[in-house]
Amino acid sequence: MIIGCVKEIKPFEYRVGLTPGAVNAYTNEGHVVLMEKGAGIGSGFSDEDYVFYGAKIVDDAKEIWATSDMIVKVKEPLASEYQYFRKDLILYTYLHLAYNKPLYEALRDRGVTSIAYETIEENGVLVCLEPMSKVAGRLALIEAAKYLEAPFGGPGLLISGLPGTPRANIVILGAGVVGRNALMMAVGMGANITILDINTKRLSDLEDLYQNKINTLYSNEKNIMDALKSADVVIGAVLIAGDKPPLLITDEILANMKKGAIIIDVSIDQGGISNHAKVTYHDNPIYDVDGISFYGVANMPGSVPRTSSQALSNATLRYGLMIAKDPTKALAHEPIKKGLQTMNHQGVYQTLIKLFES
Repeated sequence: MIIGCVKEIKPFEYRVGLTPGAVNAYTNEGHVVLMEKGAGIGSGFSDEDYVFYGAKIVDDAKEIWATSDMIVKVKEPLASEYQYFRKDLILYTYLHLAYNKPLYEALRDRGVTSIAYETIEENGVLVCLEPMSKVAGRLALIEAAKYLEAPFGGPGLLISGLPGTPRANIVILGAGVVGRNALMMAVGMGANITILDINTKRLSDLEDLYQNKINTLYSNEKNIMDALKSADVVIGAVLIAGDKPPLLITDEILANMKKGAIIIDVSIDQGGISNHAKVTYHDNPIYDVDGISFYGVANMPGSVPRTSSQALSNATLRYGLMIAKDPTKALAHEPIKKGLQTMNHQGVYQTLIKLFES
């Protein structure tokens, strides 16, 4: 099979779909790998690194799209790339289609076999999403700390506080992978922390782990309202695989939050947890809604591409090799089958069919 990897064109996206080590794995199994010139530079990988492991460097992304059997990316294709879609193409990348109907329709109508990292599931774990969720959860607290600083428009609050001064109040909505990683960072920073979830087993496990360092609450509208009234930082860490997240922060809740608070909406790549949610980029990540700051960067891990590209490749390579070896057999493999979004001019993923076609 011919495997293609093009440079990411989403603004401020520095990750790359294939690391040199991944290229080595594909070429060792007899596949041809085409890398767009400079595709790995943002992650610290030179063209020479890829050539060393058997890749062919191609100047033009169009040529790679046209000649590859499978394209391996990081982020969803942008509208300018839809022209390259075709029936005999396999696309293997993050897609987050629940908030992107035009992309869903373009993939479906042109017959692309699209496989989304974010819904590949094995033994109850979203294995290709998990590493980036860990990165995003940890980054959420780093970004929150930055935008609480006065030079960045914040209230000038140190998350840890100092003796005789208050600590920041951190509220984490969701105790999945993002939430747990955000929690780990918040505990390390010494904040006052409340984490909410509808899974009481998760909350119990977190209480056992962190004991008296955190507060846990069952997630319902009243508890969210009460917790957010005093929040300095809110981390939106809610995920429903392949679907839009619930709108947990209503206008009423927002109106009762204290001015200067910041909401880091990690759920933004699926649509966000507020009706004020909108996608932003690393160069201008913050916007204001009635005195509350929103952070809406949908590709947070793209700001640490060296770490993120390596972690992503570690997670996605095994399935990519299966697809490249025998696509028909691979698509019958249950974890990969759960990642299948479109095929043969049809939507396949049931959540998307209900969202867009019912």
